Order: sequence, then structure tokens, then C-alpha cells
Amino acid sequence: MNGDSSGASVSGAAAFGASVSGAAAFGASASGAAGEGGSASGGGRRRAARVILLGRDDRILLLHGYEPADPAVTWWFTPGGGVEAGESLETAALREVAEETGITAVRLGPVLWQRSCAFDFDGRRWEQDEWYFLARTDAVEVDTAGQTDLERRSVRGLRWWTCGELLATRETVYPTRLAGLLRRLLDEGPPGSPLVLETEVDRPATTGGDDRGGTYG
Repeated sequence: MNGDSSGASVSGAAAFGASVSGAAAFGASASGAAGEGGSASGGGRRRAARVILLGRDDRILLLHGYEPADPAVTWWFTPGGGVEAGESLETAALREVAEETGITAVRLGPVLWQRSCAFDFDGRRWEQDEWYFLARTDAVEVDTAGQTDLERRSVRGLRWWTCGELLATRETVYPTRLAGLLRRLLDEGPPGSPLVLETEVDRPATTGGDDRGGTYG
């Protein structure tokens, strides 16, 4: 699942707390605001915890998704998904990584970014607010046995990417600024407070558009 070994290892990206408690202290206000997960198609805004999962060599793990009704429409996206009733953002982030990738040895760091998006996927309308956590793992192998039915119908596989590969790729990746954001993270370390990313709404995937990444979980 690995790409080439061109990605440099930068110590700044690793300078976050090595426990969930560190993330909770950083993202406490976000967790409180998240409350219970909303639902698609009229169930209120969905709250989602997403994870920038980095390996020891600063590769990022992404899932390769596609539209079930049109498998030719594909994109890469970060692990993560909806916050369930009674969950904190931190708990949801760790659960989603375990379900989607099989990786449980994860050191969860701070919230890096926040974003809102709206899109159509799998015949439904989705509106959600997202919190992106930084996380580290020494694991390399993945296991998709824990994926949901929707994920099994819309995820082709997983891949570890170097930052250089993301910057060079012409494939669709979400969020759309991920390559540049990752480069900044590796160069400068986590921001002092979460960056608010621009909202993405109903942009066609074929033109670098709507963010279907993270519609499920």
C-alpha cells in the first residue's frame, strides 16, 4: 500500500501530545460543540471527526472512494466519519480510524482544521461540520474488515502517500487543499488554534469539486 520513499521526515509534525488527553485539552470547545451526530437527508447537520493519520516517515493514510452509482467518479479522502450519540470528537476519531483502517495503535493529537461542507452522495443529501485531528501511528498494515456496508460499497482501498506525491498527483483529493495544508503542517508543526477552511458546496467531482470524502462512517 506504500508509495515511494521520497517524503522527508520533519520533526515539527510530531511535536504534539502523545495521548488522547492532550487532544482533549486542545479541542475541548470543539468537542462540546459537536454534541450528537446529525444525519443525512433532513436529520440536521452531521458532525464528523476526521484524522490526518501520519506514519513514522510522515506519509499520510488516505482511502480511495467512489460513487456507488457511478464507480468512474473517484477521489481520495482522510479517515473519519460521523460522531455518534454521546461520543466526543476524540472518541469518534479513534473509532473511525479503527473501523476504516484496522489501526488501533494511534496517538491522537490536536485539532488542526475545521470545515463545513454540503454535497450529494449515494442518493442522499449530506450537510456536515468537520474537525480534523492530527494523529501518529507506527503501524503500516491496514485491515478493512471493520468497514461499514456503505464503505465496502464505496471504498476501493487505502494508500500511504508522501507529501510530494500529493503535491504532484492529478487525482482528486479531499479536502481540496490537503497537499498544501500537509506541507505546511510538516514544515511548521500544528497551528496554535484550528484553522477554519473554506466551505465546499456542491462542486462536481470531475472538476475538483464536491467533497464526498468522509460522507460515511
